[in-house]
This record gives sequence, structure tokens and C-alpha cells, in this order.
Amino acid sequence: MMKRQLHRMRQLAHTGSSGRTPETAEFLGEDLLQVEQRLEPAKRAAHNVHKRLQACLQGQSGADMDKRVKKLPLMALSTTMAESFKELDPDSSMGKALEMTCAIQNQLARILAEFEMTLERDVLQPLSRLSEEELPAILKHKKSLQKLVSDWNTLKSRLSQAAKNSGSNQGLGGASGSHTHTTTANKVEMLKEEEEELKKKVEQCKDEYLADLYHFSTKEDSYANYFIHLLEIQADYHRKSLTSLDTALAELRDNHSQADHSPLTTAAPFSRVYGVSLRTHLQDLGRDIALPIEACVLLLLSEGMQEEGLFRLAAGASVLKRLKQTMASDPHSLEEFCSDPHAVAGALKSYLRELPEPLMTSDLYDDWMRAASLKEPGARLEALHDVCSRLPQENFNNLRYLMKFLALLAEEQDVNKMTPSNIAIVLGPNLLWPPEKEGDQAQLDAASVSSIQVVGVVEALIQNADTLFPGDINFNVSGIFPGLAPQEKVSSQQVSEELPPVTVPAPATTPAPTPAPASMAVRERTEADLPKPTSPKVSRNPTETAASAEDMTRSQGSYQKEEQTCLFLEDFYFFSLANVFL
Repeated sequence: MMKRQLHRMRQLAHTGSSGRTPETAEFLGEDLLQVEQRLEPAKRAAHNVHKRLQACLQGQSGADMDKRVKKLPLMALSTTMAESFKELDPDSSMGKALEMTCAIQNQLARILAEFEMTLERDVLQPLSRLSEEELPAILKHKKSLQKLVSDWNTLKSRLSQAAKNSGSNQGLGGASGSHTHTTTANKVEMLKEEEEELKKKVEQCKDEYLADLYHFSTKEDSYANYFIHLLEIQADYHRKSLTSLDTALAELRDNHSQADHSPLTTAAPFSRVYGVSLRTHLQDLGRDIALPIEACVLLLLSEGMQEEGLFRLAAGASVLKRLKQTMASDPHSLEEFCSDPHAVAGALKSYLRELPEPLMTSDLYDDWMRAASLKEPGARLEALHDVCSRLPQENFNNLRYLMKFLALLAEEQDVNKMTPSNIAIVLGPNLLWPPEKEGDQAQLDAASVSSIQVVGVVEALIQNADTLFPGDINFNVSGIFPGLAPQEKVSSQQVSEELPPVTVPAPATTPAPTPAPASMAVRERTEADLPKPTSPKVSRNPTETAASAEDMTRSQGSYQKEEQTCLFLEDFYFFSLANVFL
């Protein structure tokens, strides 16, 4: 009894949510009730997926292979490449690469057309039949059964009422009562015949509807396979495309590497010079001083010490790019660039700027800033001495090497106009910059005093190079540049063959620094009031260290933009300091 009540409650609840009449539920068992509940959702799912999947097709629906391929964007791309290829030398590397790329785009277009035709045949068409024919037919039988059952129930109610009327009339006497009874009896008999006929129709429609439900329940696994087959077709399409691409790429790279023997396009050396960490560069090449630092310093010592505006005047982008490529691939051929010291200076600045971490290290940035904030010269020098002693060995060696050179450059300031202050302005932001920050804070830093403090730190390092980095230095430390002879003033120094250790004299024995000129004193008094431009730092993605030469080499336009940014910052420093002095 309880089970029958629960079943009836379930029927009523489902009738209220789906609109099914209670009478139709009487013909369905529990299993078929669940099947019936899945009809409408299945129809909507098949319809919606078919519609969206149809919109994903790029070719003309229902067309054959040739017509479909012509409409694909990949084929249009292949046609454009073929037209462009005609204008190129077929023996050139670009011509060969474009020819093969054109062919592979054509092949990919045909693979895509084949995929879409298979998709239409095996997925789209079955989904269309399911949503537009099979499931609507079942739902139509359901509605027919509901109507027949409703009509049957109505007819049974009429028959029941007629039977009651006939019984009442039978109790009346007289001729009129007999006539009424006969009429009512005839009406009852007619209603019984109609009820029997309608009952047969209900039974027939019920049998058809139940057969439909059983058929749907047995076919649900097949319907699910439509979606599984969709993924299988997609996987096969991507496998074919990937196989074609891998084959073409292997052949293209092989042909390209055999045809290109130019040292300027060799990827490995270049990727180990610019844009990699200092430690990685030194370990890969077995050096103590970074190749660009040593090479550029020797070139400038040879020809550029008296060049006015060195490090401040920009070089031609094409010359600079060629110098960087030559340095990475064939450093023994650098003598040709001696006549362009500004390009050499630009290559050195570019190396420092492209280091993933500044030469003076990000970890010590706050310590450098604290040292710069000290106003008393002796305390500042002692603080700088302490920070230098905490640099990693490779950073200390290269900073010492560079500061020794910049001190020599500053000795020629009467001719080259590059005082320690001017040198610090143009090189400081390339030696030390604040850690990366995001959002508005990074913009606020552009107006802070930290970059001015960086200039003060680098200027003090140059002015006190002999104190902070004692001892003579052999600029041609690696011995691989015998053709670059430094100027007489430099070559007459007593040089040592080995770099000194990091340890430096104790601060207590440090000589007093040379008094700064009047302009320097004014700048020290006002450096806390000056705005700080953003350091000219390029994007440093760690994955760049393993990139190819093409990925590591900047385009001419990109480099010009960086150089313009750097020059703008340098002009900003000069302008700010000039306003202070005036």
C-alpha cells in the first residue's frame, strides 16, 4: 500500500513539472518514466550542439572536397604565398622557406576539408536526424496518447452519467417514462460503442509510444557515441596536421641550416652573450670578464677615449646590430669597429641593459640606496666599500674592471666632456635599477629619487675606483684580442695577469676621497629633491636565455625605440641637473 502511494506521489510531482497528464503515467513503469524524462533534454542537446558545431565549419557545408577547399582561409593563405613566392629568388633562403610553407598550408587546408566532411557525415547529420526526426516523432506519439486518454476519460464520464440517468428513468411509470427510458438506453449503448472504439485507439497508441520509449532507451548509447566520435575525428585531424607540420619543419630547418653558413646568423654563440645571466655567460665561455665588456673596453681604449660625448651619443642601429652579432659569433673580427666608438659604447650599454639582473645585483639594491643617502663623504665611502665586498665574485670582477676603465675615461674629460657625473648619468641606470614592480607603483617610482641616487652611487664608484678597487688591472685579461693595442697612457701601466680577490682594504685605512667640484657639491645637496626617471630596463624573460639567435636579436625598429628611451632618460638627467645648477 505504501509503495503504491509513493508511486502515485512521484507521478503527480512529475506531472506538475513536465505537463504530463496523470492518465498517461498509468501506462509507464518506473524505468520508462525515467526514459520519458530524458526525451526533451536529449532533443534540446542534439539541436543546440548541432547548431554550434555547424557554425565551427570553415568550408561550404555540403560541398565536395574541391569546392570546400577553395573556401577555406588556409587555402587563401596558400594562394597568397604562392603569388608572393613568384617575386622572390627561388634559390634564396626566404624563397625556399616560403615555397615550402605555401605547400604545407595547402596540405593543411585539405586535411581540414577532409575533417569537416567526416564531421558532417558522422556527427552533424546523425544529430540532425535525432533532433529533427527521431525524437520529435516520439514526442508526437506522446501528445497523441495524452489526447486520446483525455478523450477516453471524458467519454467514460459521459457514459457513467448516462447510465445513472437510465436507471432513474427506469423507475418512472407511464408511457412518457417508458419512452425516455428507451432513449436513454439507446444513448448508453452508443456511448459504450464509442468508448470501446476509443479504448482500442488508446491501446494502439499506447503500444506505439511504449515501443518508442524502449527503442530510445536501447539507442541512448549510440547517441552518446556521436559525441565520442566527434572527439575521435578531432584527434585524428590534429594528429594528421601535426604530422604534416613536423615533417615540413624538419625538412625546412635542415635545408635552412645547410644553406645558411653566415656567422652572423649562428644561434648558439649569440644566445650565450646578450640577454643571459652573467654567471651563465661566464661559465659557458669559460671567462672571468664578460666578452662584451672586455671587447668594448679594449676597442674604446684603442680609439675612443677622446671621443666627445662617448656613451651619450647614439650609434646607427644597423651598425650596432652588426657589431653585437659579430661579437657573439666572431669576436676576433672586431677591429673593423674601432673607427666607430659610439657604436662600441652602445654595444656595451646594450649588454648591461639586457642582463636579466643588473651588474650591481638586485639583492643589494637597497644597500646601494642606503649608501647613496649618506651625506658625509667618509661614511658614504665606507658604506660603498662594504656593499662592494658583498657582491658575488663574478659581479665584483666585472664591476671592478668596468670602473677602472671609466676612471681612465674620466681623466680625458677635458677632451671627451665625459666627467664622472656625466658618465654616471648615462651608464648608471644600466648598471643598477630597482626590482620590477607592477601597476601605479612602478609609475610612481619613475618620479622618485632612487635613479638619482643610482647616479650618485656610480659617480662615487668612478671617482674612488682606485680606493674601492685597489691594484692595477690587465684590460686584455683573456688575451684573445692581441690586435687591440690600448693607448700609451694605459699600456704603460703595470698590469697583473690575475684579477684581485673580492677582499679590499679595511675601511679604517681608506684614504679620504678627493673633494668633489662645486657643481658636484650642489648636486649632492639637491639630489633628494630631484625626480627619478624609470631605469631603461628591457623586458627580461627567463626563457630568453635558451632562445635562438632570431629570438634574441632585436629588430632594428625595436632597438631604436629602446635607444630613444635611454637617450630620453639621459637628457632628463642633464636637464634636471642643469636646472639645479642654474
